[in-house]
Amino acid sequence: MTDHPLHPPASALRQRMIEDMTVRGFTETTQHDYVRHVRAFAAFLGRSPDTATGEDVRRFQLHQSETGLGVPTRNHAVSALRFFFNVTLDRPDLARRLTIVRRPRRLPEVLSPNEVAQLLEAAPGLKYKAAMAAAYGAGLRVSEVVALKVSDIDSERMLVRIDHGKGRKDRHAMLSRDLLELFRAWWREGRRLGAILPHGWLFPGRNPVNTLSTRQLNRAVHAAAQSAGITKRVTPHTLRHSFATHLLEQDIDIRVIQVLLGHAKLDTTALYTRVATRTIGQVTSPLDRIVQAAGPRDGPPG
Repeated sequence: MTDHPLHPPASALRQRMIEDMTVRGFTETTQHDYVRHVRAFAAFLGRSPDTATGEDVRRFQLHQSETGLGVPTRNHAVSALRFFFNVTLDRPDLARRLTIVRRPRRLPEVLSPNEVAQLLEAAPGLKYKAAMAAAYGAGLRVSEVVALKVSDIDSERMLVRIDHGKGRKDRHAMLSRDLLELFRAWWREGRRLGAILPHGWLFPGRNPVNTLSTRQLNRAVHAAAQSAGITKRVTPHTLRHSFATHLLEQDIDIRVIQVLLGHAKLDTTALYTRVATRTIGQVTSPLDRIVQAAGPRDGPPG
């Protein structure tokens, strides 16, 4: 198909959109996904997407609904097309025609403190136990856990530095006493095995130069849950959910938990109020109540 002479070629449009996203600091993954959604829109139109009309946008979203496309995918397409229309084409009139699909938010799966303890004890090795403990003891996302470096552990201030978390934002997470002990125990073991390089990843992959993958950590959590006899659907994010819920059950202010989780909006954190059931009263990591530290508290990390 030949592009309309009054409109730039599709490759030029794509390059312009990529440049617009690069200027705004979008990750490569986000750029790839946004381009993919715009390409799907162009394929539906059968012509360059910069020739789209409001009716085209309506028909495209109707097509997505009728073909049974999942709600998360449809909403991600809305984000991509809104960026394309608003920024790359300067056509806010088209962006306004896009509709987000609202759906009830499901309650997150949460483990009891006893189930968390069983899960950690069933971890396939000290590396995975420490990584899983980071997700629960500091409320980290799986992507944040695997990206930790030894230098991110600050034992003086009892903080964990998170570089480029969600939204490419840096923040600090809490570092509990028992989580630090697990980090140190794994650091000593990792150094002995030659798995942890100086100034390297805290949780390296098979090659110490590379970090542990999120898929590897997911598999380890699934294996630990099965070994522990936990029938709930457990992922690394379940540990983060449990962290937030257990803190609420300790009567920790929800705004404090919002900061610890790195949530941009309080509404996101407020979801946990629907699954928290008890109140206690003191700010401590829930990990401290269930993990017995192993080994002395001297030496790196921190």
